[in-house]
Amino acid sequence: MPLAPRVAVVIPCRNDAEYLQACLAALAAQTHPADLVVVVDNASTDASAEVARRFGAVVVAEPAIGIWPAAARGYDEALEGADIIARLDADSRPHSDWVARLVRAFVSDPSLGVLTGGAEFYGGSPLQNYLGERWYIGGGHYWIRKWLGIPLVFGSNFAMRTRVWERVRDQVDRGNARIHDDLDLTIRLRSSDGVRYDPQLRMPVSARPVQSVGGLSRRVFKVASTFAASWPEGAAWRRAGLEGEQRRRADAGGEWIADGDDWTPEYGG
Repeated sequence: MPLAPRVAVVIPCRNDAEYLQACLAALAAQTHPADLVVVVDNASTDASAEVARRFGAVVVAEPAIGIWPAAARGYDEALEGADIIARLDADSRPHSDWVARLVRAFVSDPSLGVLTGGAEFYGGSPLQNYLGERWYIGGGHYWIRKWLGIPLVFGSNFAMRTRVWERVRDQVDRGNARIHDDLDLTIRLRSSDGVRYDPQLRMPVSARPVQSVGGLSRRVFKVASTFAASWPEGAAWRRAGLEGEQRRRADAGGEWIADGDDWTPEYGG
């Protein structure tokens, strides 16, 4: 019986060797180390793969360029030996207790299927960092939850049980490089998946997305593109009907109900 869930951290990367090195160094300094680190080399032409191997990460190649193809490839790779799949981006700088906080959360709550948090931007001006945290990420969390009824899964800072990915991996638009992968994943999730947002689970990330009006505009436009690509799955009224059907199935004994895992219950308590 394992003492704690096995955690695999997935990092999609395309030509981000310098950022990746700092990210992997932060992972190496975790108080509770990850059991596996998977770096998905998304057709990089720089030293990203070499940097990953130097830190002992498993490197897998994804030739189809795009964050969704790369992330999905990493999640698939992590299925084999993990109970929890955690996700970072190459420019993430996880605090030293990040993995430990994830493990404690999942062990203490068997109904928790997905845990996500917020952002702390670095590298931008004070105004850019503030607007990125409060307007871009904070606003996304607020409005997506209003529309979908569950928290937005933030791709630079979240973790999910492997069974959640097993359920949705054939539903997501994983080959579509023109949409937000984390929003598309959120659209496929249901309240029965146990999605939770922890405002204390914060992740330092680069302010690159909010340092230009054009870059920020493209990302906001991709929100509309993501909903359009998944329509009508992301329609609020359709989701309400599906949630009602799931509740009826659960009452009839046809829906999965968490009954715990074979991890030590007192771990990290």
